[in-house]
Amino acid sequence: MSDSRISPTCWILSDGAAGMENQCLGLAERLGLVPDIKRIALRAPWGWLPPAIGARRFAAPLAGIGDRQAAGLVPPWPDLLIATGRRTVGVSVAIRRQSARLRTPPTLTVQIQNPRFPVSAFDLVVVPAHDQLTGPNVLTTRGSLHRVTRARLDAAAADFAAQLADLPRPLVTVLIGGPNSAYRMTPEVIERLCAGLRELAVTSGAGFAVTASRRTGDENIAALRRGLAAVPHHLWDGQGEGENPYFGYLGLADAIIVTGDSVNMVTEACAAAKPVYVYDLPGGSAKFDRFHAAMLACQAVRKFVPGKVRQLESWTLPDIDDTGMVAAAVQRLLAARGKGQAIDG
Repeated sequence: MSDSRISPTCWILSDGAAGMENQCLGLAERLGLVPDIKRIALRAPWGWLPPAIGARRFAAPLAGIGDRQAAGLVPPWPDLLIATGRRTVGVSVAIRRQSARLRTPPTLTVQIQNPRFPVSAFDLVVVPAHDQLTGPNVLTTRGSLHRVTRARLDAAAADFAAQLADLPRPLVTVLIGGPNSAYRMTPEVIERLCAGLRELAVTSGAGFAVTASRRTGDENIAALRRGLAAVPHHLWDGQGEGENPYFGYLGLADAIIVTGDSVNMVTEACAAAKPVYVYDLPGGSAKFDRFHAAMLACQAVRKFVPGKVRQLESWTLPDIDDTGMVAAAVQRLLAARGKGQAIDG
């Protein structure tokens, strides 16, 4: 924090999904806080209930935790609770209610992503604009919150520079996601991408630092290996030993190509402040379509169309700092409760 008082206590509440938890971590880190991470697993029937039912008073949300003492979900409640994910909604609401009876001021609750529950049950709700959720305590972002900072990228770049020293420049970092409920990824889709990368290697002399995700799948990783065999590259498939080079590859990139199946990955790529190209996958949804359209409209990204992008371009990038904007809003709320000093933003 920015004053000499004791930093607020902070919990992160998640179901353990890395992409969601990282959004909470990114916010806590931007606030300068070291959070206590609480990963919850709801027992039946609470785990089956939608938030609209599971967070109601009659559902006794905290009873769904089982051994609350072991889970660490007992008083004293924290100054700040940052939560995300459907399974955390009921617990977050219950902690806010109980803390209001046990402490002054009560726990400040920040719910990331649409809770599908009345937003008045939280102090602040943070959602991407493509969710189309509004309210007096709702903050909208262009993408997702994240842990990408200049300092983190520079440090990781120094760690991985030697690994990529043999690759020609420009260096293109390629972020590969995977199939999900909205998009399909197959070896054929990967081969089309690789064909575009091979042509880009010939026309621009580029080398490639490629990372796959947990969702990519063995068949798609095998297709990546075949498709990239003829071009200079390093491929991180998550199977080997050593540290994940994700932040290092972002920090070292001259440009970034990212598959369009993940709002998190596209947002993190843009946070690296490099030219970002999005490779479309088959499928989509109305929410994803709104997100991608907005990012294209503000010139945060351009499309990577194999065979058409033959040279890397530079353009004026918008200044998007959603994590900083949300952190400033949370810090103002904490300051109003005597738990910190407000910052501009």
